[in-house]
Amino acid sequence: MLRPDDSELIERIALALIQRRERMGVAESCTGGLIAAACTSLGGSSQWFERGVVSYSNQAKTELLGVPAPLISLHGAVSGEVAAHMAKGLLAHAPIDWALAVTGVAGPSGGSDDKPVGTVWLALVHAGKPVHVWKEVFAGDRHAVRQATVRAGLSALCDALEDRDR
Repeated sequence: MLRPDDSELIERIALALIQRRERMGVAESCTGGLIAAACTSLGGSSQWFERGVVSYSNQAKTELLGVPAPLISLHGAVSGEVAAHMAKGLLAHAPIDWALAVTGVAGPSGGSDDKPVGTVWLALVHAGKPVHVWKEVFAGDRHAVRQATVRAGLSALCDALEDRDR
């Protein structure tokens, strides 16, 4: 469920993308489509939101986004390397200017010592630019981790769009 400040964030993203005549897409694992749902909750989102890919399994990450299976084996599905490839793969396969990707451990199980529940890797890339990858560790239950991931990803996109104005 969106909070009022989330709706404002999405409106800011929409305005910036429309003004630039740019489009975006998302590649989601741990959020299972929540980012796409948040974006499309705004009327007229087809003007700036192109698509969302839910790539929950490793096979989907490979088949739909071109993430090399050996990379997943080496670093794990929850890694900066995989998040970066998810974003770049979506950008390469879709008519978009911006790609946001997320992969993580939402819980309640699946965590480990080096990747505890709440560990999320996010990647944001703009066409022709290097991919920006970062790690977050969110507290709370599965719902809280997934919602925090949505907000973190959309906030980073909004910041990047607004930085281009300066």
